[in-house]
Amino acid sequence: MTKRAYNVLFLCTGNSARSVIAEAILNRLGAGKFKAYSAGSMPKGEVHPETLALLKRLNYDTSAFRSKSWDEFTQPGAPPLDFVFTVCDNAAGEVCPIWPGQPMTTHWGISDPAAVTGSPVDIARAFATAYGAMQNRIAIFTNLPFEGLDRLSLQSRLDGIGKASESDGNVA
Repeated sequence: MTKRAYNVLFLCTGNSARSVIAEAILNRLGAGKFKAYSAGSMPKGEVHPETLALLKRLNYDTSAFRSKSWDEFTQPGAPPLDFVFTVCDNAAGEVCPIWPGQPMTTHWGISDPAAVTGSPVDIARAFATAYGAMQNRIAIFTNLPFEGLDRLSLQSRLDGIGKASESDGNVA
């Protein structure tokens, strides 16, 4: 019998940039082993245009991305969550819903590229930096030996990934 894919929810307040980027990356890097979702505590209602532009440049299909509330993942019929990661400092400090099934949780803070002002080049660079940092963390995550780790060891590894430097990757 084949085990189902691990369901991973990435949370941020607005669900317009970092969490959407993380969802895209994990669904690509972890295809078959993971199914990623994203949501926000106070969703903006639309994905940031630069998020979509970056993902399109990197050959992601962006047609299904939308800014949505984390409430969708607490309802009957929602996918059972194995992991919940906050990727912004605001969401990390908020009181999260009670997630059915007691998924593992951790914080992987990344600076908000949507808060950057300046030239279009500066803004694109901020999004690329966030993408690179998230891609590196997710690559480490997808390569963890899940079957060989007990819950406490896995939690320690997840927390350690979140403490990695934000400048640990860039996208050209």
